[in-house]
Amino acid sequence: MSQTKRAWKLQEFVAHGNNVNCVALSKKSGRVIVTGGEDRKVNLWIVGKPNCLMSLCGHTTPVESVRFGHEEEMVVAGSMSGALKVWDLEQAKIMRTLTGHTSSIKSLDFHPYGDYCTSGSLDCNVKLWDIRKKGCIYTYRGHKNGVNCVRFSPDGKWIASAGEDGIVKIWDITAGKILTDLTYHTGPVNIVEFHPNELLLASGSSDRTVKFWDLENFNMVSTTDGDSTPVRNILFHPEGTCLFSGTKDLLKVYSWEPSKCYDSIPVNWGEVADIAIGHNQLIGTSFSQTNVSTFVVDLKRVQPFGGIPHQEGGSNLSSSRNKFITERPPTQSSRQASVPKEDVEEPTQDKEDQDNDSFEIANPEDYREIFRPKSRLSHSPTRPVEPFQPPPDDGDMEPVRQPAPTRSNRTTKSSNKLPAKPVAKPSPRAPEEDKSGISPEDFLPKGGGNEGYTGLGKMPSEAEAFTTLSSGHEAMAKVLAHRSKNLQIVRAMWTSGNTKTAVDSAISMKDPSVIVDLLNVLNLKSGLWSLDLCSCLLPQVQDLMDSKYDSYVTAACEALKIILRNFGPVIKSNLTAPPSQGVDISREERYRKCRQCYENLSIIRSKVAQRGGTPEKVGQLLREIQILMASMD
Repeated sequence: MSQTKRAWKLQEFVAHGNNVNCVALSKKSGRVIVTGGEDRKVNLWIVGKPNCLMSLCGHTTPVESVRFGHEEEMVVAGSMSGALKVWDLEQAKIMRTLTGHTSSIKSLDFHPYGDYCTSGSLDCNVKLWDIRKKGCIYTYRGHKNGVNCVRFSPDGKWIASAGEDGIVKIWDITAGKILTDLTYHTGPVNIVEFHPNELLLASGSSDRTVKFWDLENFNMVSTTDGDSTPVRNILFHPEGTCLFSGTKDLLKVYSWEPSKCYDSIPVNWGEVADIAIGHNQLIGTSFSQTNVSTFVVDLKRVQPFGGIPHQEGGSNLSSSRNKFITERPPTQSSRQASVPKEDVEEPTQDKEDQDNDSFEIANPEDYREIFRPKSRLSHSPTRPVEPFQPPPDDGDMEPVRQPAPTRSNRTTKSSNKLPAKPVAKPSPRAPEEDKSGISPEDFLPKGGGNEGYTGLGKMPSEAEAFTTLSSGHEAMAKVLAHRSKNLQIVRAMWTSGNTKTAVDSAISMKDPSVIVDLLNVLNLKSGLWSLDLCSCLLPQVQDLMDSKYDSYVTAACEALKIILRNFGPVIKSNLTAPPSQGVDISREERYRKCRQCYENLSIIRSKVAQRGGTPEKVGQLLREIQILMASMD
């Protein structure tokens, strides 16, 4: 059965000690992963292996964006503070710390010739950096909101930037100015990619479309039909024959002249973070909390590379569009001529460029195999790289996890191997020393007199101990069964297509855990939010902000971020708009909802201010909400 599998989950592993913020695959081989997390570390992994290859330390704030060099010889990472660090993986050392952005880095890319990199930030700016001279060469200003993605053109002469404002901008590096704005998207643009050869650009957006742009006349060539979810990642095939588009749990293959979908492959990767191609396989990766997952799609079983050929439309190979000139300039002076001489910013230093940087190699053998192959003779044999094989059956592959080793679970495993050998039970009066650090007394009832076992009195019988333990279990089982029943009711309404009815039903149950589950779904599908849902759910979010459970507060904070970003301007504009002439029932209803939302947000704002000193992730979320709340003034 595995012979016909087109996509499967390869592995899942714990990548960081705290939440993962970003993941990137190496584009050259697709076999190395770099991750950045809340723990301020940058970790490298080999696809298919559960152990960390190396860990790069030095950032003083969470890492928000990572990117490999084109030859996998470098890694650049951007942090929440706006600082960049560039590591040389072959020499195992930090190359540069670059500062200049005033807010979090959202995207990074290396110049095709390796001497420069570019960054896009929440401060709305795009910067071009000279890695050798340790400074910012030019700052490109023009986006009205954060920059989600930046990419160099294959010839290294242009930078494309995708903005939260829904605009794609093309910048001329040599002239230091904007060439054009591409403005047909109706939502934030999440990703842009240049065609590897032709003067063509693709952009993927939260408006659920991929658009193709001719870079000779800067006109739109075509657009895809709307997907059911936002487009998170796109990638041209290395030969330029098609484009892969990653959305929620789905991979699509497109052509652009004419626009058509070759194939659609379900992949259970959630919100895909990055994709790469190697050995006739597409590798995808995604992350959730502290875990990173990798997925494989067999391109030999995907149209137009395999299976039944698509009979409609033409082939993109016949395009007469001009191509990028991608030969590397022969001299240093010619490379230098491709960047602007003016507006050179002085190199800056900050506390990140001190003695905090470190380079920890956890697996020296794999490190030498991947990052130091140049030390071998050219005719030396190298380890063959084989395609990943699908799991042996059609069921979900058991993810590769790394449980923390303890003496207790090792003892359990060894005892399972010898079931036939009788084991003597220790005396209750003289128990053996428990090396696990857990005492059985912690789980037994404690009371006065002769009731219960206090460690000095009477040991309860087996029946008494079982009754005590089962009573708590039965209570918890009833709670979970009731919660499951409620969720099934909400799900039935949700799948019928009536989101508002499902939300009202969940609210009427007066169960905070159901509300949290519902918010977690809505937070993943931000396009489902509406002003109506905001007015319904903000009172519930207000209550969750007082919860003692961090998971409840986190879900509430994530919902608040979406509400403030997407509906904050709407609420403010409706409340400050002059009164309309005559009777406008729809406007009055909208005003009532906005007023209700504003009142709830005002109460939540005071709660956020009271919890301002909260540490770790919740504290960071609260600080972000305070910043977003300021826009409501």
